[in-house]
Amino acid sequence: MSPEETKKPAGVGEMLGQAGTTVKDGVVGSLKGLQEIEAQIVNLARNTVADALQATGSVANDTINVSKEVVKGAISATQEVGTGLITGTKNVAKGIILGVGDVGGDVTQAASQLAKGAVKGAAEVGSDVATVASSVVAGVMEAAGQMGSNVGSAAKAAVGGALEAAGTLGQTAVKSICDVLMGTVEGLKDVACAVLPKSQAEAAAPKEEKPAPAAPAEKKGPKG
Repeated sequence: MSPEETKKPAGVGEMLGQAGTTVKDGVVGSLKGLQEIEAQIVNLARNTVADALQATGSVANDTINVSKEVVKGAISATQEVGTGLITGTKNVAKGIILGVGDVGGDVTQAASQLAKGAVKGAAEVGSDVATVASSVVAGVMEAAGQMGSNVGSAAKAAVGGALEAAGTLGQTAVKSICDVLMGTVEGLKDVACAVLPKSQAEAAAPKEEKPAPAAPAEKKGPKG
């Protein structure tokens, strides 16, 4: 084998290795940048909500209004700069729950209020209420986990709040939110069905009603 033949593959292999390293470094850098941006969005929403709720003095009553306005602001921002609606609203929702926690609010109650406000806000600005609801529930679950709260209770409260607000918009909005939640948020199929209006729950829930046959109660006494 000539020296040229041995060099060529080594050179190609080196180039391919460099190409792989370049892409890897670029992706890692981009993802690190995205994580920093996401953390900034979470902190911005967190601090904004905490300040607003401290100023109003009523966490329980004002969470829904503050959430609505903050989510509307986030949706407008994503439309303006072309970023992802799902990522933006999820991080904002996470920040809102953390902000409520900072001022001593109840996480489960806040999750419900946040979801109501988010769905109403999305409807007001003509955004996709189902996508926003799904993102909000994901953000609530992340925040609850970070705070050491009951993630299942927070998720159920958020789903209930989203569906309650959707009910004021019509059955189409309710169905679209249920479909998206059951399709995209892991582990929420049962939760979503549990808080749905009865007709929707029956349509969405799997129908498995096979009662076990009763065992025959015979052959008890000894033969005599």
